[in-house]
Amino acid sequence: MSSIENIIQQVKTELTTKNKIREDAHEYMRKAASLSKQSILLLHQKRFDNAQKMLNDAQTIITNLQEQAKEYPEIIYSGMFSATLQEYSEANILLTLVKTDRFVTPSEIRVPPVDYILGLADVIGECRRLALDYLREGEVEKAVKCLEIMDQIFIQLLALDEAYMLVPGLRHKSDIARRIIETTRGDITLEVRRKTLEDLLKKFETPLPKTKPKQTKN
Repeated sequence: MSSIENIIQQVKTELTTKNKIREDAHEYMRKAASLSKQSILLLHQKRFDNAQKMLNDAQTIITNLQEQAKEYPEIIYSGMFSATLQEYSEANILLTLVKTDRFVTPSEIRVPPVDYILGLADVIGECRRLALDYLREGEVEKAVKCLEIMDQIFIQLLALDEAYMLVPGLRHKSDIARRIIETTRGDITLEVRRKTLEDLLKKFETPLPKTKPKQTKN
């Protein structure tokens, strides 16, 4: 028969072990989220290979955490891990869109649907950054393409209907996305009008006739 001292000692050992696992897991989650954010920054710098490497490193960490969750689900599947998976999803969706012009699926990157959807909602803000970069570079058509992707994502998020209740935070993100899209639409419209006017003025420009230099008498 175990004494109360032995029971307490066993409980203390188990709690200490779980606390260490929790601390380590949270550190890895922060690392994976940071790598995902860095990947997005590198993408905006057009350093796609580096961005992919960052995502691969994040994927390794997330895969290890998911394996650990089989033994300690109550530790791994916390709010922090969900936030990490949203960052990871956002980076994957954006990089795949830029590189291959398609949407990566939740199963491809092994994330739960809810975290994927919340990450997808955040892609709209990153698409705005891409659109603004294209406008600064004078590539209006690419900026318009970004706006079309933003509209497409937003429409599909609205199509979730009742599922909004099953995705905490989605309504707030959708409200932000709506404002981002309308602001971006205004920016692109102004640039299109400016470029159209500029092209029109160039079309009607007539070069001044060349004047012959006056000859001086000796």
